[in-house]
Amino acid sequence: MNSVTPSGNAAAFVHRYAGLAGRLPGASIPEIRKLREAAAETLVAGGLPSRRVEAWRYTDLTPMLRAEFREALTAVDEAVELPAKRAERRAVFVDGRFRADLSDLDGLVAGSLAEVIETVAGRLNSIASASQPMVTLNTLLFEDGLVLEVPEGTDAGRLELLSVASGETASTLHPRHLIRLGRGAQLVLLETALSATGARHLHNPVFEIEVAEEARITHVRVQREAESAYHLAHLGVRVAEGGVYDGFVLNAGGRISRSETHLALNGPNATAHLNGAQLVAEGQLADTTTALDHAAPNCASRQTVKTVLAGRSRGVFQGKILVRREAQKTDGYQMNQALLLSEEAEIDSKPQLEIYADDVKCSHGATAGALDENSLFYLRSRGIPAGEARAMLVRAFLQEAVEIVEDEPAREALEEAVSAWWAQHGEAA
Repeated sequence: MNSVTPSGNAAAFVHRYAGLAGRLPGASIPEIRKLREAAAETLVAGGLPSRRVEAWRYTDLTPMLRAEFREALTAVDEAVELPAKRAERRAVFVDGRFRADLSDLDGLVAGSLAEVIETVAGRLNSIASASQPMVTLNTLLFEDGLVLEVPEGTDAGRLELLSVASGETASTLHPRHLIRLGRGAQLVLLETALSATGARHLHNPVFEIEVAEEARITHVRVQREAESAYHLAHLGVRVAEGGVYDGFVLNAGGRISRSETHLALNGPNATAHLNGAQLVAEGQLADTTTALDHAAPNCASRQTVKTVLAGRSRGVFQGKILVRREAQKTDGYQMNQALLLSEEAEIDSKPQLEIYADDVKCSHGATAGALDENSLFYLRSRGIPAGEARAMLVRAFLQEAVEIVEDEPAREALEEAVSAWWAQHGEAA
C-alpha cells in the first residue's frame, strides 16, 4: 500500500486509512492488517461506485464524495442524550464506537468488536460481499461494532441496537456488526439510527448475520438520521435449513440513504422476509436494493416495499430474486409500490427474477401513482380538513407494510417515525 499513490473518488478515504492504520483495531493482527490492505488496494484500483456502475445507476454519491469528513477515533466519553428504551437490553454506539456505560447486555454473549477482534478475525467478510465497494470501505476503516452470539436453543428476547451520531464533527462511521444465531435460537433486534439536527456525517454500517438451522431473527431497522447526513447500509445474511430472517427497514432520514441486503437461503424450508418503507422529502434520495438467492429447495421469500415521496425527491427500488437450478418448489413474491405526493418526485423501480428451476412459484410487480382523488374527495366531503385527509391516505398506504411487523415495540417505533416524518413534511407535501 505504501508504494501506491491514491487517486480517484476514494482517495480521501484511503489517505485517512494511511493516517489511522496504526490506531485502528486489529492493527497488530496480521489477518486484519492484510484484510485492510487488500481493501485499500481495491479502492485505489476501482474507487467508490458511480452511476456508470449498473447497481448504482440511480443513486448518485457525488454530494457525499464532495463532502469533507474529518478523522474518526474521537473521544467517546461525553454525555449523550438517548431516547427511551424500547427493549430490556440495549447496545449503544456513539459516533461508531461502543459505549459500555450506556449499554445493557446482561445475559447475552455480546460485546464490542474492538475488544474481541482477535477472536473473530476469521469471520470478517465471510458473509458480506467483499466485492461491494461500501463493504470494502467499511473493511478499510471499521473501528467497532456489535459481536453477538445467541447459543443453540436460546430465546434471547429483544435487543435494541442504537446508533447515535453526535454531530459535533463531520465524521465517517463504519461499524461492523457480527451476529450469529445457533440452531433453534431466537432474537428480536430493533435497530435505530439517529443523529443530531444538522449533523453531516457518513454512516456506513455492515452487518454479517448467520441464522442456523431452525433459528429465527426478527430484524427491524429504523433510520432517522439528519437530512444532511449520508446513510449507506449493507446487510449480508445466510439462512440455514428451516431458519427464518424476518426483516423490515424504514428509511426516513439522510440526504442520501441506501439499504442494501444480500441474503442467501442455503437450506431447505428456509424463509426470508425483506419488507420496508421509504419516506423521502425535498432534496432527499432513498434507495432500497436487495439480492435474494434461493439456493435450496422448498424455500419461501416475501418482499413488500412502499415509498412515499414529497417535493423534489427520488426513490429507488432494486430487487433481484435468483432461483438456482436445485431450488425446486421455491415460493417467491416481490412488490414495490410508490406514492408520489408531488409532480416533481421521481421513483425508479427495477424488480428482477432470474429463474433456473422449473418447479417454482414466483411473482413480482411495481406500481406508482398519486393520492386517489376520489378517496380524498370522500374524506373532504365528510368534513375532514385537506391536510388531515391527505395524512389519513398516506398512513393507509403505509399500513399494509408496517402491520407486517409482529413485534409490538418495533411496530410502535415504525409508527412513531412515520408520525414524526409527516409532522415535519406533511404540510409541504
